[in-house]
This record gives sequence, structure tokens and C-alpha cells, in this order.
Amino acid sequence: MLDATRTPPRLPAAPGVGYKAQHFSDLRNAPGPVKWLEIHAENYMGDGGRPHAQLRALRGDFAISVHGVGLSIGGTGPLDPEHLARLKHLIDWLEPASFSEHLAWSTHGAEFLDDLLPLPYTDATLTCVADHIDEVQETLGRQMLLENPSSYLAFAQSTWSETDFLTELVRRTGCGLLLDVNNVFISATNLGYTPTGYLDAYPTAAVGEIHVGGHDEDRDEHGAPLLIDSHGAATADPVWDLLDYTLAQTGPAPVLVEWDNDVPDWATLRSEAERAEHALTSVLAN
Repeated sequence: MLDATRTPPRLPAAPGVGYKAQHFSDLRNAPGPVKWLEIHAENYMGDGGRPHAQLRALRGDFAISVHGVGLSIGGTGPLDPEHLARLKHLIDWLEPASFSEHLAWSTHGAEFLDDLLPLPYTDATLTCVADHIDEVQETLGRQMLLENPSSYLAFAQSTWSETDFLTELVRRTGCGLLLDVNNVFISATNLGYTPTGYLDAYPTAAVGEIHVGGHDEDRDEHGAPLLIDSHGAATADPVWDLLDYTLAQTGPAPVLVEWDNDVPDWATLRSEAERAEHALTSVLAN
């Protein structure tokens, strides 16, 4: 269990965006409502160069969230000690306001799979994930946030609901949660449940960060809607509506606009951040 006295300061309850190098000058000169930035840990595990120089310049003006994609928290094998050591080195010098990872797995033996894969919600999985979270938090000396996945199938062997699984992980490990509202909408559409029902059962008191982002629409072999978590488009209106529903439960929180593929110009991304700011202003007004 994490020692709560070692938990770092939280991100501001304001809009953030995923940092892309082409937006460096715009962020310095015309950030708009953006108060914090997310980086992917694996992009900054090298020894320096321009990426590190830009990051050092930006962290004076913006809070930083580090988002990992390679720890394989849900994997059945041990965590990669070299990867974890590189992550610790990054966290130690950057001192970010937040660190998060995915409830997923991406390794098989010595092989790394370039994807975030789902896992069954069973007692054995729960123990494995909790042990991995404990190891990460003990190594980093800080709380981590765990992100809910975007799902395209459900495991027949699951004995826990996703919300109960996350609630129990929080109880066992003291971790926080990254609530990806776009992922909730995608999973609810693909698996046939209501996103608001999911949020009603979600442990919102543990939320340290919220994400919105774009998705692609398709159809499965039976003609039913199939949503793909693409991070390559503007946030859809139903996801913005779900953000409003979420903020009514959580209160003001850090809200990140994710846009990692087909990245737009700064004006377009800033307009998405302005919409997130409007959602936060509205919840304060109510």
C-alpha cells in the first residue's frame, strides 16, 4: 500500500493537451486555457537532445503529466526492471505532477507487443495487477493513476465488473484513477451497456485525471456499431456530453484533450481545450 504522505501535488483542475513538438512555439506564445501537458514516458527515456530541452523549458510554465504505455501492468510476468528503472530516472528529474499507466498488457515473455491488450477481470488478475501497481508506486515513491481501457470484447471468465475491479485495486494499493471518458463511451457502445450506468458505478472519488479524445466509427460483421479508439479526430459530441455528466459527479478536475494521430494545427487543438474549459466552467457555475 502506498504511503499517502509521498503523493505529489495534483494537476490543476483545468484543460491540458498532449504535448507535440510542432506546438512548442504556440504553447510558449498563445497557450489559451491550457494549463498542463501530457507526455508519453517512452518518448523521453533517452539521454537528452531537443525533446528534453523543450520539456525543461515548458515545465516552468505548465504542470506535466507523464503517461506510460509500456509497463504492461496487466501482464502475467514480472515487470521489466530496466524499463522501470528508466521510468524512475525520468520521474526523478522531471518531477511531474502526475504519472499514469493503462489497465492492459503488452508483453509476452521477452516480446513487446505494440498494443494495449485487454485482460479478464478475475481474482488472479486482480492480485497480479495489484502487485504490479505496488511495485511501481514503491519504485517511483509516488502514487500512480490507472486508466480504464477501451474494450472491443468481454471475457467469459471475468468474475468482476470493470468498475468493481478498479474499486478494489484502489482499496488494495492506494492508486488513483485516470478516467478516460472516451474509452467509457467506446466500451459501452461496443459491449452494449450504458455509459452513464458505468459512471454511476465508477469510484469517482479516486479520479486524479480525466481524458477526452476522438474515435473512429465502423460496423462489425453483424452490422452493429463498432467504435475504435483512434486518438486521431476531434472529440465527438456524445463524449463531451458524457464529460459533463462525469464532472457533475467528480467536480472540477484536470481534463486532457488527447489527439495523438493526424495531429491538427494549434488553433484546432486549442479550440478543443476551450471546449473542455467551458465544461469545467459550467460545473463550477452549477
